[in-house]
Amino acid sequence: MIQETTFAYKPGEHEREKASNSYLMSLVALIAGMPLPIINLFATFFFYLANRKGTYFVRWHCTQSLFSQLALLGINSASFWWTISIIFSDEKVSNQYFAYIFAVIIFNLLEIFSTIYAAVQTRKGKHVQFLFFGNITNLICKP
Repeated sequence: MIQETTFAYKPGEHEREKASNSYLMSLVALIAGMPLPIINLFATFFFYLANRKGTYFVRWHCTQSLFSQLALLGINSASFWWTISIIFSDEKVSNQYFAYIFAVIIFNLLEIFSTIYAAVQTRKGKHVQFLFFGNITNLICKP
């Protein structure tokens, strides 16, 4: 799921800190806005906007963090609105609902652990690529 590769240059201390913070931003937002899935995306998006003219290392990791939050937004929003419909309408709790919620919890836990790992390794100056999001980031983010 995560691949460590070498980067085109050795990033400085300030770059490593900003790149690491791009991952930590989503975790802080997760704690602050737990029931609303869009909060994580907004926090990551604003951090991306603030650093989009930064160095290539920082931009790359901000972009990858943003893409991973976009994926989470879709599945978390579906579970959020499904739960709301069960609470406030005639919708019944089903086995499909529990299976989906279980899958969402597993996916979110994987995302949290991979984000923590990426933040720590990026802070050390290592270039961490997520399986799917790293390839998309390589296509979009150019030096």
